[in-house]
Amino acid sequence: MSKAVLAVTFCVCMVFSFAAFAQERARIGWAAMTVSHVPLWVAQEKGLLVKNGLAPELIFFGNGTTATQSLVAGDLDVLLTSIPNVVNSRFGGGDTVMIMTIIPTFIDHIISAANITSPEQLKGKIGGVNRQGTVSEMGLRLALRRLGIDPEKDTKIVSSGGNPERLAAISKGIVHFTIMNEPFLKEAEKLGFRDLVNIATLKIPLHWDGVVTREATVKVRRPMLTRLVRALTEAIHYIKVDKEATKAVIGKYTRLSDPDGLERTYKNYTAVLRETPYPEPAGVKTLLDDMAPRNPKAAAADPKTFVDQSFVQEMESSGFIKQLYRK
Repeated sequence: MSKAVLAVTFCVCMVFSFAAFAQERARIGWAAMTVSHVPLWVAQEKGLLVKNGLAPELIFFGNGTTATQSLVAGDLDVLLTSIPNVVNSRFGGGDTVMIMTIIPTFIDHIISAANITSPEQLKGKIGGVNRQGTVSEMGLRLALRRLGIDPEKDTKIVSSGGNPERLAAISKGIVHFTIMNEPFLKEAEKLGFRDLVNIATLKIPLHWDGVVTREATVKVRRPMLTRLVRALTEAIHYIKVDKEATKAVIGKYTRLSDPDGLERTYKNYTAVLRETPYPEPAGVKTLLDDMAPRNPKAAAADPKTFVDQSFVQEMESSGFIKQLYRK
């Protein structure tokens, strides 16, 4: 073999070795099967995590509580979950912090019996939720207040089980309204129920889904977290500009194949994705204010301590987001 060939072979090997070395391991958890995680799915499927120098390990958890425990234990580097898991973890002594928002508001819809035609008519009625104390249940109560309805005095909210059970309860007159989001909303309408209120239009700030890590991880692995935030922000741009490819990714992860269902799901979630995904303190304050009457720690807590906006701030200052959207 000639010296020239040996030299080329050596250079190629060095390039591949450097590329492999440059990819930093990132253990990324995502909690519950919800389309809220679509930026992560797109980032994975379209190679944006690898493009940004990460060697991702995506790990699914059935619920946010278990996933948050794994994050605190050091078994994950990052977790996509809602702000209540961050707050509850910190109240328990953890150092969890949200560094990027994904879904910055409630995305459920209030579904009612067909004979209820306006929010005002919910007064005196019974509402059904999956179970008490969930983020969705809180969203329903806050939405009712925004609509001029006192959820404690004007309505009664009861636990009614999953989506099929709640719809059956409305059919039987056991409850008169509930909350639901896509892709289940379409099925509710097919059964004759009314899509009464899109809670997202009320613009109640709350981090329904976001990128969460530990303060300890921020200190020792900031470059990795910076790459991840950039990759997910790029994925949000991709979602906004390539609808068909995004719907294909949603279909792959949710096993949803109905074209109309995919279209509706795409529109419902992408409508609230932000180009500049700051994890604003307002999205924590909503939760703390709701918890305060029952929890002294919530009453005394500063919303700013649960978020770190520096990652998005640095990304915005660099011009990265403007370049994505060609502003």
